[in-house]
Amino acid sequence: MDLPSSVRASRRSNVDPFRAMDVMAEANRMRAAGLPVISLAVGQPSASVPERALEATRAFMDAGKIGYTDALGRSSLRERVARQAHEAYGVSLAADRIMITTGSSAGFNLAFLAAFDAADRVAIATPGYPAYRNILRALGLRPVEIPVDASDGYLLTAERLLKEHRREPLQGVLIASPANPTGTVTPRAEFERLIRVAEREQITFISDEIYHGLVFGEPAASALEFTDRAIVVNSFSKYYCMTGWRVGWLALPPELVRVAERLAQSLYISPPELSQVAAEAVMDATAELDAIRDVYDSNRRLLEAALPQIGFRDMAPVDGAFYAYAGVPDGEGEATAFARRILAETHVAITPGTDFDPARGEGFVRLSYAGHPTEIATAVERLRRHLARA
Repeated sequence: MDLPSSVRASRRSNVDPFRAMDVMAEANRMRAAGLPVISLAVGQPSASVPERALEATRAFMDAGKIGYTDALGRSSLRERVARQAHEAYGVSLAADRIMITTGSSAGFNLAFLAAFDAADRVAIATPGYPAYRNILRALGLRPVEIPVDASDGYLLTAERLLKEHRREPLQGVLIASPANPTGTVTPRAEFERLIRVAEREQITFISDEIYHGLVFGEPAASALEFTDRAIVVNSFSKYYCMTGWRVGWLALPPELVRVAERLAQSLYISPPELSQVAAEAVMDATAELDAIRDVYDSNRRLLEAALPQIGFRDMAPVDGAFYAYAGVPDGEGEATAFARRILAETHVAITPGTDFDPARGEGFVRLSYAGHPTEIATAVERLRRHLARA
């Protein structure tokens, strides 16, 4: 006789899908079928990793030994990251506060596990990167989503943070600048106010800086410039064009270094050694990487001008990263159906805003402009023709 299954999904696994990845998968299936799909759905640079990184990995592979490293990462890469903090922000950062991680995703896991206990409340802005919310929930933490919109420049301010903390105490706050999906950069003065409020109220401050280097106006401030009490998360995926290499880093308060190391020893053993070799080399490819950023800037200006002209509304300030976040044109319905229709009829993949804002996101879409300029221009023209017929 049939017995009831003893296999069940855990309650902690009940998180929303990452819809951008679902859209990318469908776009890949259409491409495999021979359709001319242009994907603006995923935040992935179209440029290859600089040759300097490839040369370093070839030489390392020729030596014939790739193995575990310390859980904190290769010491030479940690030292190079510390030096980069001085070059970029003028701060003195000890290499022993740096931890190399398997992408920023592992960095967020380690930061949340090291700094918070189950049921702790962590504030995030919404719209925001969906993995924040999903990882926090999977770890038994409580994401506190503070809505932002066009009326406040899509910024989570110190005033809003303090108001939420007074309503019910927060144990943490995560600020992304530049932000995903909006591309918004928090002004330097407001960023410092957020840090000071967090320190005064004993709220752990986590700074997502993975889009630093991809800013098109005033440079984004780093938490390292104002405090050694924050946790900074960064990555080689975006500015450094190394998404598939899965390597990132944390800058940790001294008290949390050994804590995070112990967790990483059991969760990950160590980041991939070959990726660490490439990461160290790519940090000296600034000229090539800045030229890639200039291409993004050109794409950004195209979308910034074109999207409102063809009907998109309430665009977030396109200050950094490589995203445009905008309201669905009038008469086009909800974002999920609109994105599905656009992909089917124009072969342009975009991400519905429900990924980033479950409550209000059906009115918005995110478009990545990290692709080749010809692709971006072609995608805009396809959208223009489609909306003109509607």
